[in-house]
Amino acid sequence: MTHELTAAPLASSSSDAAASSRWWRDAVIYQVYVRSFADSDGDGIGDLRGVRERLPHLARLGVDAVWLTPFYVSPQADGGYDVVDYRAVDPLFGDLADADDLVRAAHALGLRVIVDVVPNHTSEQHPWFRAALAGDPEARARYHFRPGRGADGGEPPNDWESVFGGPAWTRVPDGAWYLHLFAPEQPDLDWDHPEVAAEFASVLRFWLDLGVDGFRVDVAHGMVKAPGLPDIGRGAQATLIGTQPLPFFDQDGVHEIHRTWRRLLDSYDGPRIGVAEAWAPTSERLALYVRPDELHQAFNFRFLNCPWDTAAMRAVIDESLAATASVGAPTTWVLSNHDVVRHVTRYGGGEQGLARARAAALLMLALPGSAYVYQGEELGLPEVTDLPDEVRQDPAFLRTAGQDGLRDGCRVPLPWSGERAPYDFGPAGSWLPQPAGWGGLSVAAQTGDPHSTLELYRAALELRRAVPGLGAPEAGRAGAPRDCDGQDTGGCDDPDAGDWDGPDTGMRWLSAPEGVLLFTRPGFACTLNGRSSAVGLPAPGRPVLSSAPVETDGRTVLLPPDSCTWWAI
Repeated sequence: MTHELTAAPLASSSSDAAASSRWWRDAVIYQVYVRSFADSDGDGIGDLRGVRERLPHLARLGVDAVWLTPFYVSPQADGGYDVVDYRAVDPLFGDLADADDLVRAAHALGLRVIVDVVPNHTSEQHPWFRAALAGDPEARARYHFRPGRGADGGEPPNDWESVFGGPAWTRVPDGAWYLHLFAPEQPDLDWDHPEVAAEFASVLRFWLDLGVDGFRVDVAHGMVKAPGLPDIGRGAQATLIGTQPLPFFDQDGVHEIHRTWRRLLDSYDGPRIGVAEAWAPTSERLALYVRPDELHQAFNFRFLNCPWDTAAMRAVIDESLAATASVGAPTTWVLSNHDVVRHVTRYGGGEQGLARARAAALLMLALPGSAYVYQGEELGLPEVTDLPDEVRQDPAFLRTAGQDGLRDGCRVPLPWSGERAPYDFGPAGSWLPQPAGWGGLSVAAQTGDPHSTLELYRAALELRRAVPGLGAPEAGRAGAPRDCDGQDTGGCDDPDAGDWDGPDTGMRWLSAPEGVLLFTRPGFACTLNGRSSAVGLPAPGRPVLSSAPVETDGRTVLLPPDSCTWWAI
């Protein structure tokens, strides 16, 4: 079999996660990069009406919610993450009526809507910053303006570097410097100023009143800087993010901001959630963002960054589950997003990369907690690595003379149907060129093909809803432990088999050959063969879904290389 739904339903779910008051704890959330999802007006750029028209695809896919990247008024210096007006839709993407229609249409299909909020910085064209450049002292107090160092103030105030390359400071004509941890067009706000907090509370209420179900908080770890803005003392600082403490990220003061936001979210009817895009040096530090009185979820970038190595994967999974369980929160799992090379390519590209990506998707969707799917990964899209320099728009690429800036390659617009570009992305072309040959990867081409990646995702999400506890972090403990050959017994001599005892995940590791992962959850087992050759072992149960054809006689199974299989037990 490649993948198929079992003929007899495994079980009936006791409740629909999307309708639950705790829907977010095991939700599958689909990320829409708005400018690359669907274009309704023929300008080559995706828009809100295009998203609304394609919502049936997401409903059929089986996801619970959609997360929209920024669509606010912006000069687009960083793909909309440089915001001029947080309460208005940029004409590039439509208007407020389109946003309202999208939310209502999504809710009618049973989909929740999460929107981005960008609180670390504004656009340089924001009215506050324009006033600051004009010399208004009150406006400057809302940002980080500082005098320079050196005799004439000609050196930056400290040695901080921009995540996009180069200094994190830009000098203005009167000699002062302002901080921008990203592009110069994105000046950092000073969250010590009370008007900053008041403004963003108002922004959140605006969108909550419109009906959105939550926010993905961009740079949720960055709003507070260490007192005195101390030097770091070394370069290549972007490589340190998420690996060691830094004075501009993951400061303890951010947590009071998130507590305030949680109280605001809880004041609305229905569960409205906050999701932290947060980089922290350890899983334990990341877990602080999802304590009961803070945000609901935080992206698990350690899982995203994990190489194709089963030992490393197991270590990250255990570490992640333990950290979030310590604060009573669900773990999130994500393989790709709009800022990283697509995982088909990260895993080796070509047939091998696709095989591994399909297997990783089944692994992710079998783990306790919530999963995020980036647009196009359900189609098995690879990174586009040969974009001409003249079409690239990533500020990291522009600031580092091409040494960085691969983000454009994961943002190429989606193929929906047809044999040639723009593959029904819109009535005309697309803002980034789509590769020839993507016709076979389109939604239309893959629909109905039982061997396609799209149908694999659809089957996996349907099963995830049908199997009690699959995905839910509080599904209860697994059944009797098993011995090392996979048979039901009273125990196992292998000290590493089933020894992770995280509370309420219903997950238990079992002994498996080197390079293979095997775990159970209530009524379910998952095997991942991370080796480049087939591996035989006792069949954990009855196969119900696999990323590649499996051979089993009911007692033993030959797992294909780079594959993942789900089993009913």
